[in-house]
Amino acid sequence: MRVFVTGAGGQLGHDVMNNLHARGYEGIGSDIAPVYSGIADGSAVTTMPYIALDITNAEAVRAVIAQVRPDVVVHCAAWTAVDLAEDADKVEKVRAINAGGTQNIANVCKELDCKMVYLSTDYVFDGQGEQPWLPDCKDYKPLNVYGETKLEGELAVANTLDKYFIVRISWVFGLNGKNFIKTMVNLGKTHDTLRVVCDQIGTPTYTLDLARLLVDMIETEKYGYYHATNEGGYISWYDFACEIFRQAGMNTRVIPVTTAEYGLSKAARPFNSRLDKRKLTEAGFNPLPNWQDALSRYLKEVQL
Repeated sequence: MRVFVTGAGGQLGHDVMNNLHARGYEGIGSDIAPVYSGIADGSAVTTMPYIALDITNAEAVRAVIAQVRPDVVVHCAAWTAVDLAEDADKVEKVRAINAGGTQNIANVCKELDCKMVYLSTDYVFDGQGEQPWLPDCKDYKPLNVYGETKLEGELAVANTLDKYFIVRISWVFGLNGKNFIKTMVNLGKTHDTLRVVCDQIGTPTYTLDLARLLVDMIETEKYGYYHATNEGGYISWYDFACEIFRQAGMNTRVIPVTTAEYGLSKAARPFNSRLDKRKLTEAGFNPLPNWQDALSRYLKEVQL
């Protein structure tokens, strides 16, 4: 199986490429950088084929993917800077990447009759209430530009293709780039006390575990919408921070505060990021391990 992976320089793309290699599949990575710019950890992704690609350029997308002729495209590339996306001079670019770029890829997948995986987010919902969001729920009310454009990407895929997996995730962490765990540990080195919000509820997602699931998926034809995070129950960012410091052996004190007390960010954040993942097991896929276990493994892997 030949798999084309966008966003190979990011947290998830890095792990998808390595998982493909571990299973003996042919992975071709891409990103906007001229050369692979992800973590130089000596893993397979650093030596596998890489093609620079601007996904907002429809002609370039068609030329590159048509030349590769993959069996599957795993589309990890996205604009993910949620607050920056709210800037008036950035909205057009964010939409060009998350919506337009996704449409460009979906169009070529349709021409080549290949499978496509699109990574989406709980931000397509309004984050209200306390009930977990179901994968096939269509009650979309995104709160910010990032959520709006990721939803537009979802619709581009679903309205163009039949052979697709739309996988919504939340609270992502991996080796590449920035994430909440790295932020907490780094702040904990210089602060005795930290304030962390306690009224935004969800579940973390370790890209190493998610990558395994995505490759499991593309080995099948069980298409549709899915939710995928680690198991272990729903928690707040405050709960997550406390466990991070406990496992890291740090004495940083964490003070729970409401979103209102913490102060408004530029982009509105969902209070309810609970994602219902039952559809995974119903389809025969193995769920991700508990987030506490994922955190333990991650802390041993990452250099903080």
